[in-house]
Amino acid sequence: MDGKGVHGDRSGGSAGFEALKTAIADGKMENGTTEKNRKAVKILEILAERYGTTPWNWHTRRDPFRVLVGTVLSHRTRDEMTDAAARAVLARYPDAASLADAPVEILQELVRPVNFFKTKAARLKEIARILCERHGGHVPDAMEDLLALPGVGRKTAACVLVYGFRRPAVPVDTHVHRIGNRLGVVHTERPEETERELSDLLPERWLLLVNDLLVKHGQTICRPRNPLCSRCPVQEYCDADSGD
Repeated sequence: MDGKGVHGDRSGGSAGFEALKTAIADGKMENGTTEKNRKAVKILEILAERYGTTPWNWHTRRDPFRVLVGTVLSHRTRDEMTDAAARAVLARYPDAASLADAPVEILQELVRPVNFFKTKAARLKEIARILCERHGGHVPDAMEDLLALPGVGRKTAACVLVYGFRRPAVPVDTHVHRIGNRLGVVHTERPEETERELSDLLPERWLLLVNDLLVKHGQTICRPRNPLCSRCPVQEYCDADSGD
């Protein structure tokens, strides 16, 4: 895969997602071969039309380093607080070298809006140190290398691959796991199972969009409690029978 075309430029930013939008409009995205494939792709097509393919969050429209910093800060934190903290850190420490040398006390103040800010400040500093020592100050683009960073699990690593490098992966958070099961696209109990099933189910290019689209849908319509089913654009494809 050459990193261009529908995948966009892997240097970060929203250009890659605009290319995906064009590919959808031109009918150049794969539609799947089985009934389950086609259902999943149809749902994503409708959600892409409803919400667009450009990520809503500031940090998910940036380069791999900013995606990594923002995603580490995002754990159990509202999006607006995550982006505020990420902007503050990166305005003062724009690369791994400067972040590695940052006093942890200053980092704590910069990320205070997020939950577990002391832990996350220390983690960012340690990640930056390792990036400098092992990767020349750059964020690695392999899952196994990302998972070797402190505090980086599969969801965070997959976010860096998808949003930072435009590499196919499936970041599974609470929205993706819940909505995938609610719609009947997957039937899983654990996020790791959801990741595997979606990876096997979806055509490769849709892997770049599934997290973003299901998160948007979960934040607006398909809420954990009292989902707004009467307003749902994919209600006819949903296996659930509860809601407003």
